[in-house]
Amino acid sequence: MLFSVQRLFLAAVGLTLVFRLWLAAAMPITGDEAYFIWWGWIPDWGFYDHPPLIGWLLAGLLAVGDAEWWLRLPQVVQPVLLALAVRWAWPLLWPEQAERRDWAALLVLLAPVNVWNVFVTTDTALVYCAVLSGLAWLFASRENGENSLRWYVLAGIFLAGAVLSKYFAALLGFAYLIDVLRRRNARAFAGLAITYAITVPALLLMAWWNAGNCWSNYMFNFVNRHGAHSGIGVVNSLIYAATLAYVLTPPVLWLIFRRRASRRPASPEKGLPFGHADYSPVDRSLATLVAVPLLLFAALSLFRTVGLHWVLAFVPFALLLAVRRLSGPAVPKLAWFFMGFAALHLAVALVVSRLPLETWRSFKIYPGLVLTFESRALVAHATAGPPQGGMRPPVTAAGDFMGGSEPGLRAWGALQAAAGDSLLASDGYSNAVTLGYNLRRYVPVLGMGSSHARHDDILTDWRTQDGRDITVLRKSAPDQDEYAAWFQNVEIDSFEQRGARFWVVRGRAFDYAAYRDSVLADVRRRYYGLPPWLPQTGCYFCDRYFQGATCTR
Repeated sequence: MLFSVQRLFLAAVGLTLVFRLWLAAAMPITGDEAYFIWWGWIPDWGFYDHPPLIGWLLAGLLAVGDAEWWLRLPQVVQPVLLALAVRWAWPLLWPEQAERRDWAALLVLLAPVNVWNVFVTTDTALVYCAVLSGLAWLFASRENGENSLRWYVLAGIFLAGAVLSKYFAALLGFAYLIDVLRRRNARAFAGLAITYAITVPALLLMAWWNAGNCWSNYMFNFVNRHGAHSGIGVVNSLIYAATLAYVLTPPVLWLIFRRRASRRPASPEKGLPFGHADYSPVDRSLATLVAVPLLLFAALSLFRTVGLHWVLAFVPFALLLAVRRLSGPAVPKLAWFFMGFAALHLAVALVVSRLPLETWRSFKIYPGLVLTFESRALVAHATAGPPQGGMRPPVTAAGDFMGGSEPGLRAWGALQAAAGDSLLASDGYSNAVTLGYNLRRYVPVLGMGSSHARHDDILTDWRTQDGRDITVLRKSAPDQDEYAAWFQNVEIDSFEQRGARFWVVRGRAFDYAAYRDSVLADVRRRYYGLPPWLPQTGCYFCDRYFQGATCTR
């Protein structure tokens, strides 16, 4: 049985890896991915809305190439690497159930999201670091002697990586605290102190960068992205329950929670129900790593929508807990369910890949799909119009529009072209970075934008564009009066691409002063009203556009 399960696991590794590589190469880069890719093309110590680790990872990949499958490779191989880590760790953590290691690894490999998710986000780095940190923490909880020190150190190193990935790392750190409070022994408290201490340099780096950059991480994550809400509600909680039912599957949820506490002797064949008297220290720590984050998300769902990607870092722990608690016959049954569900995902993906793009024409997202798949053709349309007043030189191809073809910092230099050249811009961040990735040259956002993805505020200096012609490509009909306030002359037209309508705004002679007094002043009020208690060493927005004024409420 062990040999056949091992062969089954290895076959699943090969099949899913081939599928995920195909999907990574076939799917165009999404707006979120393009946003993070631009972090990699112009790396820094920090970025507007998240810590910097994903930008650093992409910077390394971009030094080699910029093909879709290559940039997605860390996400493509993630389920395989996590499954192998689980397969290695399982017999060391639970030697009495060593024969279940391939089943546990198979569940991690075939978790529903792991089947199809090849898209690079900040969660890519977070999941790696959080899962490895959690496994190290479980090893530390197993050890009662001096050997536990090295595991606490490793848990701290990977927790620091999680801190540099996303702020949800705090939930894992909080779970460690709850676990130590539950264990109530001096060695556990000392281990927690070591783990926390190792994360301090990462926290100091983030504090240093934010203090000199308008505290943009704080403003985005804790102020700007959260609009007014009407209090406690159940809709988001129901969405969260549905999310858990999908990412963990209903059988996992039912099989975990169906058993009541028991005093019967533990058995490798029967598994361990909740609250069992014979729970090992590792079992109790694992249950804590699962329960604390998921319960905190449940409480948060009473007030906010909990995104599917929020829970991904804790899914492997929940699956380990399921395998640990299930009876012997239930484990392969659950694995076969996962294999069937994975096959369904593959079939759906293959069918959808054969459908023409126009299949989705009646859906609201269709213009965004066309922009994602047809970026170069859209830019060719937008730039093919006649020059206005002889100010804009003719464009022979979309690739010539912003000058130069090199990605990275030299592509950013395209924004500094001589006056008279028309600057390609968009009205939204997702549209802008998607166009920019496909053109391999940066596309800024003209207008108010949203509370999300405002890294463009750091990259774009509108003072240098004063007097320049600007062409704005949009998915929605523009307000001509709005643009008229920023230009001497405005011309608006539209065109269809694959059945979706797009609009082009051609503005002549950009008026920076008018733009600053209207749009930038409003941006400052909405998104850069920092609380006065935050220490500031600099703020790119106010220092650039409102010298002598501070970005405070």
